[in-house]
Amino acid sequence: MASPEEVLSFWLDEVGPEGWYKQDDDLDQACRDRFAATWVEARAGGLSLWLTYPSGTLAYSIVTDQFPRNMWRGHSDSFALDPVALAAAKVAIGRGWDMKIDPPSRQFFYLPLMHSENLSDQERCVRLFHARMPEAEDNLIHACAHREVIRRFGRFPHRNETLGRETYPAEFEFLQNGGYGAVVRETRAAA
Repeated sequence: MASPEEVLSFWLDEVGPEGWYKQDDDLDQACRDRFAATWVEARAGGLSLWLTYPSGTLAYSIVTDQFPRNMWRGHSDSFALDPVALAAAKVAIGRGWDMKIDPPSRQFFYLPLMHSENLSDQERCVRLFHARMPEAEDNLIHACAHREVIRRFGRFPHRNETLGRETYPAEFEFLQNGGYGAVVRETRAAA
């Protein structure tokens, strides 16, 4: 199992901002090879000590919210720990721990809110990016785009197949017409 310091060193320094949002098979494999056991430990509730200080909670958020999207891409396990990542993020933000972490790393406290299929979480995410990371214009655009998808559908239609959910006709049309990417372009144009 990895330590919080190993998680942060890998994600923040080795991968860095240029790799955080790219779909890359090699990165996905590196996440599995190095951190699958840590993710399994988090799933079993074994990383609770990480949640007792800001950088540990940041590492926990990365393990439970970011790594699964790489490690288990296309599988329901991509989203399996979203509820615990969201709960940890809310506690950390409530304690002001997000403000103890410099941007751009601070965003990993807010991304569990962005990944939530709850409109209140989406609204809070937009407010946090606007107030606490105003320099991160691209993050704010994506936060607004995520919120718009949840406003329209109450969930993320692109997850339906992975999660075994029925796709409704309006969602199918949305996906066929550019889906999330189209919303990002609309949001960017309106900004």
